[in-house]
Amino acid sequence: MEIDIAPQFGAELKDGFKPVNAWVSNGIAWLDDIQQFYRERSVIEKEYATKLSALAKKYFEKKTRKTSSLSVGDTPTVTPGSLESASMTTWGVQLNTLESRAAEHDQFAGQLISNLADPLKNLAARYEELRKYHSEYAVKLEKERDSTYGDLRKMKGKYDSVCQEVENRRKKIDSSFDHGKAKARNAFDQQQVEMRNIKNTYVIAINVTNKQKEKYYHEYVPELLDSLQDLSETRTAKLNTIWSLAAQIETQTLVRSTDFLKHLSSEIPRNNPLLDSMMFVRHNAGPWQEPQDFQFEPSPVWLDDGNIATDDAAKVFLRNVLSKSKISLAEYRRELDKKRREVENAKAIRKTIQEGKDKRDEVEVVRAIFALQESMHEVERQKVTAEVEVSTITSVVGDVSLGASHHNFKSQTFKIPTNCDLCGERIWGLSAKGFDCRDCGYTCHSKCEMKVPADCPGEQTKEEKKKLKTERQESAHAATSVNGTPSDSQSDMPRISRSDTLNSMNTLSSGFSATAHRSVSSGLSPTEEHPPEKTKPTPAAARRNRIVAPPPAQYIKDDGVEPVSIAASSKSTEQKGKMLYGYQQNGDGEISVPDGKDIIILEPDDGSGWIKIRVGFKEGLVPASYVETIPQTPPSSNRPGSTYSNSSASVAGSISATTKKKGPAVAPKRGAKKLKYVEAMYDYHAQSEAEHSMSEGERFVLINMDAGDGWADVEKGGSVKSVPANYIQEV
Repeated sequence: MEIDIAPQFGAELKDGFKPVNAWVSNGIAWLDDIQQFYRERSVIEKEYATKLSALAKKYFEKKTRKTSSLSVGDTPTVTPGSLESASMTTWGVQLNTLESRAAEHDQFAGQLISNLADPLKNLAARYEELRKYHSEYAVKLEKERDSTYGDLRKMKGKYDSVCQEVENRRKKIDSSFDHGKAKARNAFDQQQVEMRNIKNTYVIAINVTNKQKEKYYHEYVPELLDSLQDLSETRTAKLNTIWSLAAQIETQTLVRSTDFLKHLSSEIPRNNPLLDSMMFVRHNAGPWQEPQDFQFEPSPVWLDDGNIATDDAAKVFLRNVLSKSKISLAEYRRELDKKRREVENAKAIRKTIQEGKDKRDEVEVVRAIFALQESMHEVERQKVTAEVEVSTITSVVGDVSLGASHHNFKSQTFKIPTNCDLCGERIWGLSAKGFDCRDCGYTCHSKCEMKVPADCPGEQTKEEKKKLKTERQESAHAATSVNGTPSDSQSDMPRISRSDTLNSMNTLSSGFSATAHRSVSSGLSPTEEHPPEKTKPTPAAARRNRIVAPPPAQYIKDDGVEPVSIAASSKSTEQKGKMLYGYQQNGDGEISVPDGKDIIILEPDDGSGWIKIRVGFKEGLVPASYVETIPQTPPSSNRPGSTYSNSSASVAGSISATTKKKGPAVAPKRGAKKLKYVEAMYDYHAQSEAEHSMSEGERFVLINMDAGDGWADVEKGGSVKSVPANYIQEV
C-alpha cells in the first residue's frame, strides 16, 4: 500500500503521549504472542513428525506381513518367492514418502524455535526497554512543566497578598489622626512601590511560563512522540523480516515435500490395475470342473422314473400350466427387456461417474444397479421358468393348450358358505381364499385351480350359473363317493348346497367375538317351525356359545312354508311411526315432536338421514334415527330381540316413559352428506323388531358394518335395524 504523506505523531497528536505510549506498549507485547505461536506450531510439527514416522513404521510392518497374500493370494498354486505385486511396490513408495515428509516436519519444527521464536523473544525485550526510557523521559518533562506552573501560581499569590497590603495601608490613612496622617501616607506610598515591583515580577513570570509551555507542547512532547513512532515502525519492520523468514523456511519445507510427492505421483501411474490381476492369475490358475446337472431321484417309497406323467388328469394339469406359462412368457420378455435397459443405463451412469464426468454419488448408483439387477434377475428367472415349462410340456404331450376353453378365474374371498366345484369340499371360513370364474361361476380352492379342466361354457346367466353349480356339486360328490371315503372335513360336517338346511350352517365355526349376544334360544334355528327334542347337552355343546348370522334363504331347506313377503308385510295405505326421542326444531322445514308421539311418515329417508312426517295438521322434517317405523303386521318370531350395542334402533317398549332420553347425533340436511349404501344379495325375513326384512336387490343406508358378531346396522324408511352382514354388499 502506497502512502503519499508520511504521518508524524508529534505534529498530528500533540499532547498524546499516554495513548501513543499504550499503543506502542501493546505492539511490543504482541511480539510475545507471535513467538508463543511459533513455539506451539513447533510442538505441533514435532508431534506430527513423530506420528507420521510411527505411522510409516506401523504400515511397513503390516506390508511385510501381508505382501504375499495381497500379491498372490492366501493359497497360491505357484510359490511366489520374493515377488511383490505392482500395487505393493507403489504402496512402499508412498510409505517412504511419508517417512521423508516426517523428517521434513521435524526439521521445520526446530527452525521455528531457533530462527523465529527465540529472535522474537529477544526483540520484544529490547523494544520494551527502549519504550521504558521514553516513558521515564516523558515523566521528567511533565514534572518540569508542572514545576513552572507551580512557580507561577506562587507569584500570583504573592501579588494578591501585596495588593491586599496596599489596600490596608490606604484604610489606615483614612482612620489616622492628623498628627499621624503623614506617617500613614508615607507607608502607603512605600507599599505601592512594593506592589508595582511584585506585579512586574508576576507579569514576567507569566511570560516565562507561557514560553516554557510552548516549548513543552510544541517541541519536547512532539520529539518524544516522534521517537515512539520510530520505535513502533522499527518493530514492525523487524517483525516483517521475521515473518518473511518464517514463510521462506516453510516454503523450503513444502518444496522438499512437494518433490517427494512429485516422485510419488510419477510412480502411481505405473501401477497398471492389470498387473496385479495378471500376477494373481499366474499364481492361482488351476483345473476346474463344472458341477453336474441335477437328475430325477425316485422316492425311496415310490419307485418311479423321470418321465412326465401323461394320463388324463395329468394332461389337465399340464394344459393349465402350459396355458399360464404361454400367457405370461410374452409379458416376461417385455418386462425383462425393460429391466435390462434400466440396468444398462445405470451402468453407463456409473462409468461416467468413474470418469469424473458426473458428480452423483457412486455408492447410491451402485445400490440402484444392484436393486435393478435383482428385479431383472427375478423377471429373468420367471421367464426362464416359463420357457422351460413350455418347452418341457410341448416336447412330451405337444401344445395341449390349443383349443382349450379356460375359465376366467378371479381370486375371491368367499363371505358365504361355498363348496369347491372340483373336489366338493367346503372353502372354509368367511375369509377363505379361492377362485371363481367370472363367466360361468365355477368355484374352487386355490389348491385346486390347476386341476380344473379347461371346459368353461362361456358367459352364463345367473340362473344358468345356479344350474351349473348344482350339476358340478353333484358330480364332485359322486366322484368323491366313487373314489372312496370322504375326507375328514366332509365326514366331520355335512356338505352344504343350495338345498341344505339351515342346521348345517350351525356347525360352522363363526370366527366372531365370543361376547356377541345374538343367539337362538335352546339352539333353535330362526326358520325352524318346531323345536327339536330336548337332549342332555354334551360338554362340546356347552362350550359352543357362538353362532353366525343366519345363512341366505337359498341355503335353507324348503319345508313347504311360504316365506312372508316383505312387500306384503309392509304394504299400507299410510305408514305410521313413533318418536323414539324428542326432537326440537333447529331450522327451516323441521318440526318439533315430543318423545313417544305417534306420527305419520309422509316421505321416507332418501339417504340423507331425514324423513318427512305429519303430526296432527303439522308437517316437517325430523332425523330418521329418531323415528321407529311401526309395521302393520309385525312378524312373529321366537328369536329374542337384538342386544347389539352399536345399533341406534331399539324396541319402543324397552324404554321407560319416565326416563329422559337423549337422541343420537343428527345427520346433516338432505344433500349435505354422501352416505354409504348396501344392497341385499339374498332374501331375509326379520326374526324380531330389531331386524329389517330384505328382498334380493333391495338397498339400505349403511350405518355400521359387521362389528364382530356377524350383524350389520342399516337404515331404511327412517328406521335403523340389524341384518346379517354376509347378506349384504356395499354399492
